[in-house]
Amino acid sequence: MSGEKLSLKDLARKRDLLAPGHRLCAGCGAAIVARLVMKATRGPTIVACATGCLEVATTIFPYTAWRVPWIHSAFENVASTASGIEAGLKALKRAGKLKYDHVDVIAFGGDGATYDIGFQAISGAFERGHDILYVLYDNEAYMNTGIQRSGGTPKYASTTTSPAGKVIPGKLELKKPISHIMVAHRIPYVATASPAYPLDLMRKVRRGLEVEGPAFIHILAPCPRGWRFDPRYTIEMARLAVQTCVFPLWEAENGKYKLTGVSRSIARNPKMKKPVEEYLKRQGRFRHLFTPENRHLVDEIQKIVDEEWNWLLKMCQLS
Repeated sequence: MSGEKLSLKDLARKRDLLAPGHRLCAGCGAAIVARLVMKATRGPTIVACATGCLEVATTIFPYTAWRVPWIHSAFENVASTASGIEAGLKALKRAGKLKYDHVDVIAFGGDGATYDIGFQAISGAFERGHDILYVLYDNEAYMNTGIQRSGGTPKYASTTTSPAGKVIPGKLELKKPISHIMVAHRIPYVATASPAYPLDLMRKVRRGLEVEGPAFIHILAPCPRGWRFDPRYTIEMARLAVQTCVFPLWEAENGKYKLTGVSRSIARNPKMKKPVEEYLKRQGRFRHLFTPENRHLVDEIQKIVDEEWNWLLKMCQLS
């Protein structure tokens, strides 16, 4: 089952390695992301997981929802933990004490553990060339500790530490371009993915596992509680993020960018691109933008999205 041959049959028949019965919220995007990522694994797998929603709600002692060897890391060092696991496996193989040809090592981190607190550990692991897959499940705030803003929170989103008011209309800074920063590390594989497009997501996970060396996959994980939308619409929110080009789908192998899936279709037919308003108006964290005094900020966000989309098209040599 290579990265190019994943199918719905594969998805249906493979046992879930993230078991049902965990305590993540109804409609949690991170739960869907983790389940799909683990569906795409190719054999023996070890998971390291940073502190965050995914960690705390799947491993409430003495229970665990993981059906693979799993280790909890602090917020700041999941990439270091994964690096140590990978190095240890190599040592065992050299000593003839590893019965498997290969064991995949996956690190999961949320936006807090990736954009901010754990950034240095990721950068170091990638610079050293450890053969690990880092999965960023991005719910765009520190959701586990009360919806505080992070480096991954979008501009003008309202959080508990960037509340929208009369003076400040939410977070004032742009979302950090984390995936492009990872491409700049000159690692073999970087990609973005969405749970709204599961086959694209699983293919990219499999590709990330297959390459020799570090791989990084940035997956949007809508959070009903933090984004303030009905849990029924998690996948719809993830889909709108892609269709508006707020979160385009692409991959970069050895630094060479390529659009994938729906994003590639939008590049070929720009009329398919939806206005960013359709995405923003569905979320309570952006509700303040749809008042007379703030309506111009929606236009500003549209301009930012358009500029970043046009830059990506150039990187993909499509404009």
